[in-house]
Amino acid sequence: VVAVGADIHDLAIGDRVACAGGQYAQHAEYIRVARNLCVLIPGGLDFEVASTVTLGAIALQGIRRAQPTLGETFVVLGLGILGQLAAQMLRANGCRVIGTDTDRSRIEKALSLGMEHGVYPEDADNDTVARMTDGHGADGVIITAATPSDEVVSNAFKMCRRKGRVVLVGDVGLHLKRADFYAKELDFLISTSYGPGRYDTRYEEQGLDYPIGYVRWTENRNMQEYLRLVADGRVQVAPLITARYPEAEATAAYAAIGGPDKLLMVLLTYPAAAEMPPIDIDNERRVTLKAAPR
Repeated sequence: VVAVGADIHDLAIGDRVACAGGQYAQHAEYIRVARNLCVLIPGGLDFEVASTVTLGAIALQGIRRAQPTLGETFVVLGLGILGQLAAQMLRANGCRVIGTDTDRSRIEKALSLGMEHGVYPEDADNDTVARMTDGHGADGVIITAATPSDEVVSNAFKMCRRKGRVVLVGDVGLHLKRADFYAKELDFLISTSYGPGRYDTRYEEQGLDYPIGYVRWTENRNMQEYLRLVADGRVQVAPLITARYPEAEATAAYAAIGGPDKLLMVLLTYPAAAEMPPIDIDNERRVTLKAAPR
């Protein structure tokens, strides 16, 4: 933090913070962020890990929508970065986790981080999850995949026990088949980004918080809790970092994510910056921001 607004009393110049929000969290030398979209980084947690706060809050909100209870079995469909984080959070909730992905290396990564069972699609059939759950089916399924196919949701419904629930975190086809969920009376839930407050201008832009007695987990509180989980060692992020690219090679970094190797998580690194002096907002000193090239 190099400056704070006049009404901000819980952050100080020199604090380390992580921030979110597509309208604020840009790659730039300086950014100006609304208070409800930034959180303090716990001591001992480095900037690299804290930079995943947006991804972590999205995964955490999906878990909250599922309302897992101790001892339940959940399936995570799609073990990209959101799926990897969701699997670890479910385990932190005391759940047994079954994960599946078309990429075997991602299943193996999740297994190495504590996931109980991995299902390789080519080796599975419609009864695979039922056999792993004493014939009942999963208590719930978290969809963290990204594909236009409608089969992902259809398969998720088929994996559930009667009155189970399916939570959509990812972006998949949604031409639903009534027969997949009607007879078992399944719940289908949508998880919206970081949590309550997202896309609410009054919350994000004007700083009007939701009282904790009525909305326990807002997007800001989800961000805080995610960083606490990482700081406490309940969620491991460092093993998920696949590659680092200098910011000057950002184009190559984005290409690597979508390339044949399907890198799990890529970070942009920046050259060491000189110590930045505090900015005196009251005396109207301003940081000059350069427009991004188009």
